[in-house]
Amino acid sequence: MSWNKYYRITPLRVINLAVALSAVLVVVGFVSLCMGPANIHVKQVLLLFSDSGSIDQTTWMILFKIRLPRILLAGVVGFSLSIGGVVFQALLRNPLAEPFILGVSSGSAVGAIAAIFLGLSIDLGVPFLSFMGALFTIFLVMGIGRRQGGLESSTLLLTGVIVNAFFTAIIMFFISTTSDTRLHSILFWLYGDLSQSRYSQLSISFPIIIVVSAIVYVFSRHLNLLVGGEDSALQMGVDVELVKWLLFLGISLITGIAISFSGIIGFVGLIVPHLMRMFIGPDHRLLIPASALGGASFMIAADTLARTIISPSELPVGVVTAFLGAPFFIYLLKQRGSRWIQN
Repeated sequence: MSWNKYYRITPLRVINLAVALSAVLVVVGFVSLCMGPANIHVKQVLLLFSDSGSIDQTTWMILFKIRLPRILLAGVVGFSLSIGGVVFQALLRNPLAEPFILGVSSGSAVGAIAAIFLGLSIDLGVPFLSFMGALFTIFLVMGIGRRQGGLESSTLLLTGVIVNAFFTAIIMFFISTTSDTRLHSILFWLYGDLSQSRYSQLSISFPIIIVVSAIVYVFSRHLNLLVGGEDSALQMGVDVELVKWLLFLGISLITGIAISFSGIIGFVGLIVPHLMRMFIGPDHRLLIPASALGGASFMIAADTLARTIISPSELPVGVVTAFLGAPFFIYLLKQRGSRWIQN
């Protein structure tokens, strides 16, 4: 029996949860702002938020031109990928579904790399083709996985793995045909690179992601019904096909935008939603905001670890999430029937 059946979901409870997780997010972001190769004391950071002193120009540049935009972008990316995982797991009724495993991330990356090779704008052209790549992958996976009785979860998952491998081959082709001067940067980006973050990226991505996330949340009750099966959802008055395609379109958009700025970062949409289910239950009215804010905190923490663990060098953040996510994926495979991963 779901834990949420013991509690009534009220707006106040949703707000309290969001406030608590937002506080965690602020703390994680502040700690991340203080950490890095340059030795900046916590007191120096606190001075920025008071009138009692000032800091030197070099410290200001490190904090506001390098670390802060990177932290904000990491939060936006984790926010987006976690919502993508929640929605995919609900629509496909499969606890292992998420953008990376279904091939959506690879398809989006192919679009982004194609835009780079075509010389399109990094702020508009790359996100647009990245979104088109994600959307094309959704249509491809669902087209192959569709059967007479509807969409088969196991078939979709297998199709996603195959499509992911195919798009990875395309990416390797692009890399093999590029010049040596661009090879390292592209490879680093493919495994998740937030080092090139800029405020201009946030000004484009943040409003779109917030609007799409709000639309997704409007359908949280529909997702609760769809988890129980499409037939029962139809009987409850849900326009199943319309809801599915609207949500797939929205998730493709925010996933494409996130990947165009960060590269391929896997397992965030797998780890965070399941951890949140363990603590708050499967009701999407709570799960969507919890996963979004939890994903932002998780991504900031992972990126902080990536840029400090081998300082002054850094790891691609996708390597860190893969180290954490691969064992978690295996655990979910072994525990697939346990109550906390059932929706």
